[in-house]
Amino acid sequence: MEIKDILEKCDHTLLRVDCTGEEIRKLCDQAMKYHCASVCIPPCHIPGAKRYVGDALKLCTVIGFPNGYMTTAAKAFEAADAVKNGADEIDMVVNVSMVKDGCWEDVAKDIAAVREATKGKLLKVIIECCLLTDEEKVRLCHIVSACGCEYIKTSTGFSKGGATREDVALLRANVAPEVKVKAAGGISSLQDAEDFINLGADRLGTSRIVKLAMEMENAEGAPNENY
Repeated sequence: MEIKDILEKCDHTLLRVDCTGEEIRKLCDQAMKYHCASVCIPPCHIPGAKRYVGDALKLCTVIGFPNGYMTTAAKAFEAADAVKNGADEIDMVVNVSMVKDGCWEDVAKDIAAVREATKGKLLKVIIECCLLTDEEKVRLCHIVSACGCEYIKTSTGFSKGGATREDVALLRANVAPEVKVKAAGGISSLQDAEDFINLGADRLGTSRIVKLAMEMENAEGAPNENY
């Protein structure tokens, strides 16, 4: 698989708590240069990024991040505000406490409220696989599918583990055919990226793949037109 094909599936990501506006602009420049699917950035940076890129790049942000235990009303408000500020895609975190309590109706209502607040935009639901049993993951696959979300996502990258090959395969096998899978957290090599794509991931949440592309370009000593 060519690196340009991998880059097209990457949400070039910077969610560090102390990231600056200058770093966000640099991230956007890199994403546009290497034709990434989007940049995934904190909500407070969406307005500035929108002014910077206009419609040249898809902007993704995170809701209820990274813990997911905000109230449903707070998540819905945060999502609506992000859309108003220019976000094209929303990555929300499920309420893992509700999942662990088996409050499946409340979990569904939580997701549905954000879905309602983001009509017309792409919604990815982060289920934080490293904290869940396989049974809980499968149940969430069914709920995410029923709520009409476009993606289910493995991880925030801020918990005790990131995407695994086993989880990507499990999610792909249990969501509805129209629901896509995003792998995030711990994607550190081109082999990781290719494996996740081959297992059914349509998006990758990572900054490492662009860094690898830049390293390859620098090693070659000239811009690579394949990007």
